[in-house]
Amino acid sequence: MPEIIRAEAETLRDRLVGPRRHIQVVVGPRQVGKTTLVRWALGASGLPTHYATADDPGSLAEGWLRQQWELGRARAAANRRKGAVLAIDELQKLPNWSEQVKRLWDEDAAARCPLRVVALGSSPLLLQKGLTESLAGRFEAIRIPHWSFDEMRRAFKFDLDRFLVFGGYPGAASLARDQARWAAYVRESLVDTTLNLDVLQLSRVDKPALLRRLFELACTHSGQQLSYQKMLGQLQDAGNTVTLAHYLRLLEAAGMVRGIEKYAGDMIRQRASSPKFQVLNTALTSALAGDEPRKLLASPDLRGRLVESAVGAHLANAAATGRCRLFYWRERNLEVDFVVERAGKVLAIEVKSGRRRDGLPGVGAFLKAYPKARTLLVGADGVAVEEFLLKPVEAWFG
Repeated sequence: MPEIIRAEAETLRDRLVGPRRHIQVVVGPRQVGKTTLVRWALGASGLPTHYATADDPGSLAEGWLRQQWELGRARAAANRRKGAVLAIDELQKLPNWSEQVKRLWDEDAAARCPLRVVALGSSPLLLQKGLTESLAGRFEAIRIPHWSFDEMRRAFKFDLDRFLVFGGYPGAASLARDQARWAAYVRESLVDTTLNLDVLQLSRVDKPALLRRLFELACTHSGQQLSYQKMLGQLQDAGNTVTLAHYLRLLEAAGMVRGIEKYAGDMIRQRASSPKFQVLNTALTSALAGDEPRKLLASPDLRGRLVESAVGAHLANAAATGRCRLFYWRERNLEVDFVVERAGKVLAIEVKSGRRRDGLPGVGAFLKAYPKARTLLVGADGVAVEEFLLKPVEAWFG
């Protein structure tokens, strides 16, 4: 089990054996190890458990969730004060799941039933919606990001070039020797499934073709700032800027791509800024490239984009788990690739994929505007890309 998954699994185990206070919800993109994490934590808790999945054919029958809950209650009653654990996988597939969970959980609270509950699913989008609308104050989230370079290196012996191309999908790693098969798997089993099941069927999307084209645009332009007006110019039947902004938020919630906001020290200006596209896993860029993935490394320009996207994904996944906040900065023709905030400290990061360290006028201008910030060069004669990706974001704040 990769280190970060084990750490989160141990966190879940500790919460399960501690005082019963909240529903534990494991959230993250597809195929990042959520089910493996939960099964390990259940076994390590030492408590009686009941595991059920809403993927079962009978799960849509009326009363299915209450039946599973009653089985969990029976195990909790048999174990008296220590209680038991009920784990429900693919919870988001149940109709009105959040209202059902709220009612059952409140019944247990009133009866002082020592049942502990774990919920997980393949759709972070719908899970988050139900949590905020019906279960506010009743849950704790454990957020699992895409696998990092360090995790892929340890688990699959990936070097930097393999990680740049094949990214952080553990389920696809074994297919990397057959690049065409790998790309087809990512497109069909990960991209199509996420878009068709996690987004289109579970959220209101009036223009599904537009959502897919926006996703593809974000993958091919990862690392580039693009105003919503420019997006409208590149996308047919694009509707309006409000629609595009909404769809981009849906893609971020699904763990695929996000728009990085401009850093301005002013939240109003940040929200109004043109987003900078960022894939959350470089495998998405490679799989959609339309060529053999490894050929991307032969072009200095394309390799440079993969390097910047890998650095950005490393930062964006840290931001998704609450370890930092991520922005870019631009004034006129001066730009800083990434601006990271953590615990009141600001770090400006510039990425150079070549060996030469050219002038960094953007960094100089940023320091004039924000003199307390620190700077970091990744690549060229700064910190090696591999070294940067192997360390957690927190390590660069001193």
